[in-house]
Parts: sequence; C-alpha cells; structure tokens
Amino acid sequence: MSKRGKRYLEARKLIDREKFYTLDEALELLPKVATAKFDESIELHMILGIDPRKNDQQVRGNISLPHGTGKTVRVLVFAKGEKVKEALDAGADYAGSDELIQKIQGGWTDFDVAIATPDMMREIGRLGKVLGPRGLMPSPKSGTVTDDVANAVKDFKAGKIEVRNDKSGNLHFAVGKKSFDASKLKENIIEALQQIEKLRPSGAKGKFIRKVAIAPTMGPGMKLNVSEFLTEK
Repeated sequence: MSKRGKRYLEARKLIDREKFYTLDEALELLPKVATAKFDESIELHMILGIDPRKNDQQVRGNISLPHGTGKTVRVLVFAKGEKVKEALDAGADYAGSDELIQKIQGGWTDFDVAIATPDMMREIGRLGKVLGPRGLMPSPKSGTVTDDVANAVKDFKAGKIEVRNDKSGNLHFAVGKKSFDASKLKENIIEALQQIEKLRPSGAKGKFIRKVAIAPTMGPGMKLNVSEFLTEK
C-alpha cells in the first residue's frame, strides 16, 4: 500500500468521511484540500448500478462541459483528401492516413482524441492493440467516427469528452481545474451529472448513479449528495 504524503494527510483531516456534502459545501472546501503546487484537475468519481460484464450494461458516450476541462486537448484525425484540410482548418493537431498509422504502429500516441472518417476504419483496424487499451480507438458510439470531421474536432476542442465505465462499473473523468471559479465548476458538474444520467444503458437495474465523489488530482475526495440534480432520486 502506497504511503500518503504529509500534504494529503493534512487535507484529509478537513473532510468528514461519513458526510455526504452538498455541491456548494464541497466546492467551498475544495481549495483547502487541493494543495498541490500545480493547477490540479478536479475529478468526478461515480459508482454506477451496472454489471460491466454484460454488453447491454456498458456506459460509453460523450458529454459536453460548458466550460471545458481546462486541459488542452490534442486531436488527431484519420482522413484522406479534402477531409485532411477540413480537419486541420477546424483545429486538429494532426491529420492524415498512412503516415500517422505507421507512426502509431511505432508506439507514438501523443494525442488525447482520435477521430476517423468511416472509410478509414478498415485501415486503422490494425491499430486496435495500440489504441484500444488507451481508450483512443475511434468508435461510432463515441462520436469519433464521422464524415463531419470539422464539427467533431471543434466539439472536442471546446470541451466534449468521452466517458466509459471501467472494469468495476465506475466512471472517472475531469470536470475542470482548481483555478476555475466555483460557479463554473458547479455548472460543469451539474451538466455532467445530467448527461451521464441520460447514458443509462438499457440493461441497467435499480438505481443507476449510486454514489458520487469529487476530488482534486492529488487530494482526498468528498462524497456528494447530488440527488437534487438528478431525475432519479
């Protein structure tokens, strides 16, 4: 078991681990527990009421945060011809076909989102072993396989993020930075919760969003009472 640092242990003393904080209470306490010397990401962690072993209970999709995550998103587009220019004009960091495929086969993965036009999917199928484990493989379900590459690039640059459950049936994703105003973090979190609720898979039984916690990258988390923002109480 890894040893916690002094800064983390001091921050944990400020949190009542039995309490479910309102979102406003948590956001007020957040600056006191986010004590790293860099601009930490603020993350939501969710326990979902799904069985991740079953195909009809997978959670995967996109959500859009009104104020983005605060992170510079590097977007790569697999495309040919005019679509390459469309992608680059829209702000893509990389766009192309064979040269990018070869580079990735060599182990290069310095990008955060990969988008592909449908005609490229057969060619990039060989990259599954590299991109799949990193969550970078384009997929129609995540909106990253599309002919409208310009809008897809703009959406991901503006704050759209892909979410997918882990092997335990949980979700983890960033909703901003500690430098964000509390009002912006609050809007991002409420919007994220409501969009996640809409991703409920058809096979999910009982309560879908069971527990939610908020935490800075390097600090302790706080359990949240978010029932007021959800349809399912």
